[in-house]
Amino acid sequence: MRRDVFQAIADPIRREIIDILSESELSVNTIAEKFDISRPAISKHLKILDECGIVSITKRGRERFCYVNHKNLIPAFLWIEKFHKQWEERINSFEHYVNQLKNKKESE
Repeated sequence: MRRDVFQAIADPIRREIIDILSESELSVNTIAEKFDISRPAISKHLKILDECGIVSITKRGRERFCYVNHKNLIPAFLWIEKFHKQWEERINSFEHYVNQLKNKKESE
């Protein structure tokens, strides 16, 4: 199955894993210790993140270590940023409208 960055960030657990790994590379066991779900469930989330290219997993000895491929998050960031700008403009416009109403009411 082909997965993409949007599938990676769709789940709150995976977003939290990305956030945790954005600080530094960690072992699968260390990541699993930070959650109240089973290690196999964390491994499943990591597999999806790996398939999406967001996280890479390397094996060193018996341990598997994970790190974030930040550049692969860029498509999602650009898409979200577009909507962020639109909403910011709309909120600013609404704020301006509310201030006009407030000033009009105060001047009456």
